Amino acid sequence: MPIILTLRYFSIFLLKMLPNINDILSKDNRYKLQSYAFVLASLELARRITNKPKHVTALELLEGVKVLAQKEFGIMAKTVLEFWGIKTTDDIGEIVFNLIEAGILTKTAEDKKEDFHNVFDFNEVFVQDYQFTNIEKKV
Repeated sequence: MPIILTLRYFSIFLLKMLPNINDILSKDNRYKLQSYAFVLASLELARRITNKPKHVTALELLEGVKVLAQKEFGIMAKTVLEFWGIKTTDDIGEIVFNLIEAGILTKTAEDKKEDFHNVFDFNEVFVQDYQFTNIEKKV
């Protein structure tokens, strides 16, 4: 069964959390609103991929980040994420822990920011290793 999840679909869910996320943005302006929507959408995708209804690990979430960024933005994934303030996997960890502090997400005793430290290189994953797909011309 294919996994279908887009940021447009996820925006409805985000609207419910907007007051909490606005609180985060007023305290920490390193990341744009879209970065929080993207991380939450990546979390939902990671849950679907792993078939876990609740908690996923940092590595599982980061796999969701890779899949969703490539699906939604293609070769522009790195550029889009950087525009939102996400330059490394450490930034994903910062966003996750901002969401935890705001009460939007929860963590286990084993979860820590360091789990997100330098897991993969954005240039390598989103640019160097990018696989172009064949696009058929419609006449």
